[in-house]
Amino acid sequence: MTRSRGDARLRHPRHERRGEARLPAVLATLAAILLYVALPQQLLVAPRYVLPALELLLLVPLVAVNPLRLTRQNRISRAMSLTLVLLIGASNLASLGILIHDLVSKQVEDGGELLVAALQVWLTNIIVFGLAYWELDRGGPVSRTQAPRPELPLADFRFSQDENDDAVQEVADGASGSSDWVPTLPDYLYISVTNSTAFSPTDTMPLSTRAKLLMSIESIAALMTSLLVIARAVSILH
Repeated sequence: MTRSRGDARLRHPRHERRGEARLPAVLATLAAILLYVALPQQLLVAPRYVLPALELLLLVPLVAVNPLRLTRQNRISRAMSLTLVLLIGASNLASLGILIHDLVSKQVEDGGELLVAALQVWLTNIIVFGLAYWELDRGGPVSRTQAPRPELPLADFRFSQDENDDAVQEVADGASGSSDWVPTLPDYLYISVTNSTAFSPTDTMPLSTRAKLLMSIESIAALMTSLLVIARAVSILH
């Protein structure tokens, strides 16, 4: 018997209470760590491997708690995951500050190295803010899939799927209300990419004060990188 489109909830629920896959978050975190390690020495806020070692020390137990799917969490693991994102973000913003300071106060000769460093900082910015949105929205990745919707904390972001229930059938079938759709890490990385390129929200709107504050910080950092750092590096190359 063929199922109707109205049976979308039964046909393709987004998470089925299995929890979000752990691997994408691990890969994103490792990418941010490697980008930091590859920065020029003058842009590092500590000896090259100190912060990456601390970040790995936080990442390993988090993977041990949820090796395949994010289904368990306690206060300690929640605090560790937020601390990990904060550490990566703070070190990257500090590197951006050093980079801008060096451009303004010093005579920079190696424009090529500067361009690469600016790109590294920009890419790390996208990753870490995507992870921050992912960690905070609706209580985090564990809460979003393991808690019933009525028990979820207030949303920090409004996705288009959250308001598509009254759209045409093939769109409504994928909406939050009809298919139990919940955002995953790629959705938050997309927010971060668009916010770093358009310097404003696109199809996903920030709702909470903290979401607006984080998006403002990301936009300002991306704007400074694009207009000041890259522009100065290009002028050096010419």
